Amino acid sequence: MTAELVRGQNHPLPGNRLEIRVSAGTPVVAAATFGDERGRAVGPDGGGPSPDREWLAHPGAPQLPGVEVPRQAAAEHRLAVDLGAVPQPVHRVHVLLALPADRAGAPADFGATPAPHVAVTTPDGTAVADYTVTGLGAETALLALELYRRQGAWKVRAVGQGYADGLSALLLDQGVPDADAAADEIHAAVRRERSRSVDAPAPRDDAPAPRADVPAPRADEAAGPADPGTTGAASGAPDTGGEPPAPAVDYRHPRRRAAPAAPPVPPAPPSGDTPGPPQDDAPRYAPPPEAPAPADGPPAPVAGDAGGWTMEERLHNQIWGMFEDLARTVAAYRSAEDFAQSRYDQEMDALLADPRTRGGAQAEAARDQAMTKRVALVDQARAVLDRDLAQLAAEADVVEPALPPAFAGWENPAWHAYQVPERPAIAVRLGGLTVPEAPELSIPLLVRLPLERGLWVDSADERGRALETAAAVAARLVACHPAGGFAVHVLDPAGSAAGALAPLYSGGVVALPPPAAGAAGVSEVLGRLTARVDLLQMAMRGGAADALPPGFDQAEQLLIVNEFPYGFDDRAVNQLRYLADEGPAAGVHLLLVADRDDASAYGPVLDVLWRSMLRLTPLPSDHLADPWVGHAWTYEPALVPPGSQVVAQVLRRLAAARPAYGM
Repeated sequence: MTAELVRGQNHPLPGNRLEIRVSAGTPVVAAATFGDERGRAVGPDGGGPSPDREWLAHPGAPQLPGVEVPRQAAAEHRLAVDLGAVPQPVHRVHVLLALPADRAGAPADFGATPAPHVAVTTPDGTAVADYTVTGLGAETALLALELYRRQGAWKVRAVGQGYADGLSALLLDQGVPDADAAADEIHAAVRRERSRSVDAPAPRDDAPAPRADVPAPRADEAAGPADPGTTGAASGAPDTGGEPPAPAVDYRHPRRRAAPAAPPVPPAPPSGDTPGPPQDDAPRYAPPPEAPAPADGPPAPVAGDAGGWTMEERLHNQIWGMFEDLARTVAAYRSAEDFAQSRYDQEMDALLADPRTRGGAQAEAARDQAMTKRVALVDQARAVLDRDLAQLAAEADVVEPALPPAFAGWENPAWHAYQVPERPAIAVRLGGLTVPEAPELSIPLLVRLPLERGLWVDSADERGRALETAAAVAARLVACHPAGGFAVHVLDPAGSAAGALAPLYSGGVVALPPPAAGAAGVSEVLGRLTARVDLLQMAMRGGAADALPPGFDQAEQLLIVNEFPYGFDDRAVNQLRYLADEGPAAGVHLLLVADRDDASAYGPVLDVLWRSMLRLTPLPSDHLADPWVGHAWTYEPALVPPGSQVVAQVLRRLAAARPAYGM
């Protein structure tokens, strides 16, 4: 049975050789790009997007290893895919659609065209999955779907992400630095191919009329699955002048079904902001371990089954894969639930609009039938969601015990076996994320190191608990670096944070001089860190980063600011904003414990500061959204269990290791 996908839903692929069939109702350009695990454009060798476009297939250069796209813009397309020939560093194959540029009489945007329909089939035409992209408006380019690797198997995911600014915006979103030039090259190739082609003949006057003996669709078959962003919008096959029956909705998308017949291809090392190739004394890149794939179910989960140079990086990438899977499977469930409710509402409106069906036994039976269909659809979608959640929970049970301390909660036994690292961790855990559909399944919130922006712990509700959160974050950051590799400064003008930060003081983590108090202390610390940033910026811009003064402390610096903006004058506020903007590139990071309302006297001058920081809360809050479907997630801070001495134990080991590092 064909899987009718909704946005965010995925489905396993039965083999390597596939066709992707596009029907748009108007001429469109079809293209494909290679992507890494995060969806960023990547070449066949795993490098970033190169000027020779080895990561892009379009009408002017229609072939990539394992992918071939058509040479012209057309209303119907067939893309040939051989996943067995896709290079190992490639984790995703993106299928792009765009309206041709500079074409007289062409629709202005996808909102003026029939909803594009994309189907994945085997070479003999056997349907695997299809997706109708509804809810489009001003978009002129579209990331329709992606084929991606997960646990050694290939899957297809319905994406449906449109771009009103066209192909250049889409390619820029995939990390292409010269996106405008690449988009222009695609459109120029379409124009060249069109100039060589012969126009299609005009419709024949003697074309046969539609057959009169074809039955019309029933009223209960006229609706198709709705797009998450368009409540009640029908989705089915392209418009053929009537309203065709919608195909049966199949909400199956098991995340971890048995691998395809071809041997699994190991993922590639991620690119972008991930570490480059290791040094000679570090382990070389290794493919993820293969999970046994029972014939009657999904493969058994394995810790570290993602790509990466080290086990730490593979676990990091696996956690982000779990995060994305949970986001998209919940999006598919919510979309199916919205569709079921929308169809029920439409049927109720039709019953009420007809005086003959407003009352009586017939109307009651029709209402019961509509409710039964709605409940059946929701139950079917919920069953698939529960199956996906069970698979994710099984993976979490395997991954959590294997996490290094930087990724683990404070309650994890990994902290009791903590050893001072020889190099900084690649990421740090700041808490956990859950969704209402699965509150028992928490995904670690990992942030890459070094920090790219400051952290703000909101103290609006619980000031004391906010300080505990800040202390736990600071201790974790210190523990994720070599001894002496991370220094902490504290601005506590009123001295109210001494109790909560006592473990940092007693462990010798806070840099000398002692925590600054009063306006004078604030000015002194800010002036010292500002001068440090200025010096490092001059050295980096002058290409003399190795020519710093003798004895210069090259450790990462963290500034904890409590009760901001108490003790801050206008000059100090400007210095803090400067550190927030320029500090991360120079290794100076901010951790603010503040209530935003307390800073309202400064008006909009601090809005930029707040927006540039990652907000953490001492109590569970649903203020964070994922980067894939934009759902709100409940954030819970990573606090130390009551009565635990794990932080003091970790800091003692760091202090004991300092002489060995020349501190």
